[in-house]
Amino acid sequence: MASPPPPKLPAPAPRNVLITSALPYVNNVPHLGNIIGCVLSADVFARYCRLRGYNVIYICGTDEYGTATETKAMEEKCSPKEICDKYHAVHSEVYKWFDIKFDKFGRTSSPQQTEVCQAIFRKLMENNWLTENTMQQLYCDTCQRFLADRLVEGKCPTEGCNYEAARGDQCENCSKLLNPTELIDPKCKVCKNTPRIRDTDHLFLELPLLKDKLVNYINETSVTGMWSQNAIQATNAWLKEGLKSRCITRDLKWGVPVPHEKYKDKVFYVWFDAPIGYISITASYTPDWEKWWKDPENVELFQFMGKDNVPFHTVMFPSTLLGTGEKWTMMKTISVTEYLNYEAGKFSKSHGIGVFGNDAKDTNIPPEVWRYYLLTNRPEVSDTLFTWADLQAKLNSELLNNLGNFINRVLSFVAKPAGAGYDSIIPDAPNAESHPLTKALAEKTNKWVEQYLEAMEKVKLKQGLKSAMGISSDGNAYLQESQFWKLYKEDPAACAVVMKTSVGLVYLLACLLEPFMPSFSIEVLRQLNLSPEESLSFCDNKGESAKAERPWEFVPAGHKIGKPSPLFKELKDEEVESFRNRFAGSQAERNSKAQADAEAKKVADKLKGTKLSEGGQKKEQKKQSGGSKSKNAEVDVTVAKLDIRVGLIRKAEKHPDADSLYVEEIDVGEEAPRTVVSGLVKYIPLEEMQNRKVCVLCNLKPVAMRGIKSHAMVLAASNEDHTKVELVEPPESAAVGERVTFAGYSGEPEASLSGKSKTWEKLSADLHSNGELVACYKDVAFTTSAGVCKVKTIANGEIR
Repeated sequence: MASPPPPKLPAPAPRNVLITSALPYVNNVPHLGNIIGCVLSADVFARYCRLRGYNVIYICGTDEYGTATETKAMEEKCSPKEICDKYHAVHSEVYKWFDIKFDKFGRTSSPQQTEVCQAIFRKLMENNWLTENTMQQLYCDTCQRFLADRLVEGKCPTEGCNYEAARGDQCENCSKLLNPTELIDPKCKVCKNTPRIRDTDHLFLELPLLKDKLVNYINETSVTGMWSQNAIQATNAWLKEGLKSRCITRDLKWGVPVPHEKYKDKVFYVWFDAPIGYISITASYTPDWEKWWKDPENVELFQFMGKDNVPFHTVMFPSTLLGTGEKWTMMKTISVTEYLNYEAGKFSKSHGIGVFGNDAKDTNIPPEVWRYYLLTNRPEVSDTLFTWADLQAKLNSELLNNLGNFINRVLSFVAKPAGAGYDSIIPDAPNAESHPLTKALAEKTNKWVEQYLEAMEKVKLKQGLKSAMGISSDGNAYLQESQFWKLYKEDPAACAVVMKTSVGLVYLLACLLEPFMPSFSIEVLRQLNLSPEESLSFCDNKGESAKAERPWEFVPAGHKIGKPSPLFKELKDEEVESFRNRFAGSQAERNSKAQADAEAKKVADKLKGTKLSEGGQKKEQKKQSGGSKSKNAEVDVTVAKLDIRVGLIRKAEKHPDADSLYVEEIDVGEEAPRTVVSGLVKYIPLEEMQNRKVCVLCNLKPVAMRGIKSHAMVLAASNEDHTKVELVEPPESAAVGERVTFAGYSGEPEASLSGKSKTWEKLSADLHSNGELVACYKDVAFTTSAGVCKVKTIANGEIR
């Protein structure tokens, strides 16, 4: 077994590039949004740097300390270290499958992390950038502990948001950074009880005192490092709000201990110590780590992350390093992605929504296809959307029919036996530059390469990929226009030029696309019978990039190619539909038994024609003798099968492909919200759909509506001519997830409401005493423990 290569150190040679990607948190499996947001994007740039001959290392690892790890350990009934060991291995396996090539993929729960973090802390203390302060923090008397940010949930205090499940450190809905004490109606995530505010002493980094140093760094580096616009905007937003002292300690056990007698029972806040993880992981890669991290004149630092992490890398981490007074390698360029959304909503680790790294592997779609799709869809300037139909289109049209078709046509023709092809031997092509069609192609190819290099140097990865794929499109057009199959007989010399040039383009594509699809490039080089170790290079000093003007020179005459074979496989409609169904809903829902069956469908059909009436109004069947009681009893049996719950609409938006439909994310008390599609656009304004409690019928078979699968139905009432529709509203104090039950029905002697037993007539009168209408089903009131469900004005309506 070969020993690993020695660690790379900065050298006098052309460029020394240090690349980091945001450290993925270790409490779950990464999803596709996480992968494109940091590790994949950084991997593409690192591979590009290697291709160009730069001296580069790519550093990453799992972020392991903090509340989220403690919480996950509680959920899985094990220690934080066991959680970290488990998920570090999961992350490593996922990234290995995705062909992510780190120089070091480490961990923050290491001795090096403690050593580096505490050394930086001591420097900040020496330089008087830290202060002590008493702060109010939530304390749970039940759990007998101070609650860290992520152990608290409540309503977001931000005006216009009011998200019910905001965390103590940040609202997932509006992205606003929070303090736990700001939450409205906070709850302990462990025991669900309401915590109280208690004083506790902590250490603070005085960002206001460091402002001048920080602003000078930002103003200079954001220009020279060509920061992405979203990074500049996020940073300026923090500066505009005014820098505040930031607490750097927490009342936890799992973390880097604070080396201070008074605070020895506390640990460093994860957002103080996590960015230091880049340094400590480099220290675990080489004991000479300071040659990378303390040589700003000779080392360029590039950092990759999602937009949520920007302020911590452009404000907090630089301030920390500046405060030490030491000569650190500061970030030069930051590359930031927006959100990659999934079908109808956001990818979410906490809610299990989307396609996760292990899911991608289980589809048997090769990693190079996933990489290509994520990178063409990279959310560089705005949010982008993952859909299975789009993945299919890009695979079938761009990879299979464009790129794969070009390479296979060229190599298959060269591999044909003499008399039909070249018997796998590259023909000689003297005077290729005098062939007009080839000369024109070479000029186009050189322009594509120039655009590719310019884009990649600026970390415009999507544009770089587009430029490389342009070479393939031009190659296909070149083959068609040359009609090489005719030239083989009619003009063998011209055919040899076309084929030798086309083989050169195949090699060029293998090089330029290697950062994006490394396994694809290795397979192409195998079919060309070229060694990846020797051939994957595109350096200026070797003259390789200059050959783009003369693509016929890339592969020498007389070289024997390998055996061609198709590079991509078509993704069929039935496979796409299967994947869409398979990965709908949350991970928890996927692993559970399907909730709907034929009976639920029958109930739904029956509901569509069922009357909603004002409670207490006499129905005609009530007056009928004999059969009325058995008919009502039949209704009661049907009603009992309905799983109707109190739901909270967390988010509502217009359907992207249907003007009359809303797409809602509704919390019905499960691990993750349900996606529901409702035809309410004509009746209820969008602003009235936000953060609103509704009644939700949950045991219906999921159905796709214009490409988005709906997993429940919102109950509403309409008048007889369907010109007016209103939502059935549970009481404001009803608990989310509570089952909606029925108080009784006309014809029975008694019905109950909120624990009181009454005759139906008395119940009806009470319900209407305040002038509001009660939502009923065949004279059966919808009720919760908090009271009855109501409609505003509609009587004698139909359920929808």
